[in-house]
Amino acid sequence: MDLQIGSSIGSGRLAEIFAHGSDVIKLYPPGQGKEKAFREAANLSVLEGTNLPIPAVLAVGQFGDRWGLKMSRAPEATIPLDDDRRPRLMAGLHWRIHQVRGKPLTGLRRKLRRNIESASQLSGGAPAILLSRLDSLPDDDRVCHGDFHPNNIMGSEATPFVVDWLDATSGPAQADACRTYLLLLFHAPALADKYLAAYAKTSGWPEEQILAWLPLVAAARLAENVPDEEPRLLALAAAAV
Repeated sequence: MDLQIGSSIGSGRLAEIFAHGSDVIKLYPPGQGKEKAFREAANLSVLEGTNLPIPAVLAVGQFGDRWGLKMSRAPEATIPLDDDRRPRLMAGLHWRIHQVRGKPLTGLRRKLRRNIESASQLSGGAPAILLSRLDSLPDDDRVCHGDFHPNNIMGSEATPFVVDWLDATSGPAQADACRTYLLLLFHAPALADKYLAAYAKTSGWPEEQILAWLPLVAAARLAENVPDEEPRLLALAAAAV
């Protein structure tokens, strides 16, 4: 696809964002982005009619030697990380996402199962125990973002905008909230407990009901191969064993 790509305006572990006029182009690394680009575009297309504050997909294709997608641009302003309201705003926005049914999306339980089975760091009978624990927890069909953390929330307090829908699934909201709690433990620890308390208050679910998923989301995270996190992830997964 022959499009003039502007300067880089952001990057993450899996992709880089470039300006393209009033829109953006998200590019995955060479040799590994085709499936991801189409998957994220499909997820966003499924959610287009939900009134969630998300980007609109405008094109999917190969840009030079990289695959990616062109999307509408998020507002550039962000809510400061040190703002005392941030945990409450995150919890309210996450709860808003969880009010939407997500059946057309991939099932979260299936993804957790697949990742736990493929996590080579788990040994002995740990995978079987974790999978049995997974089977014992209730399922649902709520939209689950899968990577809901401060860097993926753009815009302002009045008009938030959520980006990076590659890992969106359909499943239990508690599991998705617990995944956010896990990410915050590693990358914004001062927010983790405040977010958990705010989400529990917003949803009406006890914190323990959300944290019941922690060994499972930690074990599944091992399959993503983030070496710096592995010792703590193994410790968290061991809580179920």
